[in-house]
Amino acid sequence: MQHRQHGLGGGLVGMPMAPAYVAAKHGVVGLTKTAALEYAKANIRINAVCPGVVRTPMITSGTNGSPELDAMVVSIEPVGRMAQPEEIGEALVWLSSSAASFITGAALPVDGGIVAQ
Repeated sequence: MQHRQHGLGGGLVGMPMAPAYVAAKHGVVGLTKTAALEYAKANIRINAVCPGVVRTPMITSGTNGSPELDAMVVSIEPVGRMAQPEEIGEALVWLSSSAASFITGAALPVDGGIVAQ
């Protein structure tokens, strides 16, 4: 899939033509899992959040206001829209809360279904 080259899901899937990026992102996921095991008995939870396309200034500057480029970016998302930064923040708040007290070492995709494809 050509859209994988945009850097989405790089820590959870492979992507053609992006070996250094994927290696770095997979390294973060591996470090998360290792640190989670090392600190679990100290009741310290360590997780990673893996966002999809988020409407940020970086994305906005990358599309230069072009409706065609914006539509191409949105087409990557199975849910048919970009995430708002607050949606990623909500996942972080939840993972940090007591509601997620038994979760450690997870790489949580908050990506509108990109990794599920």
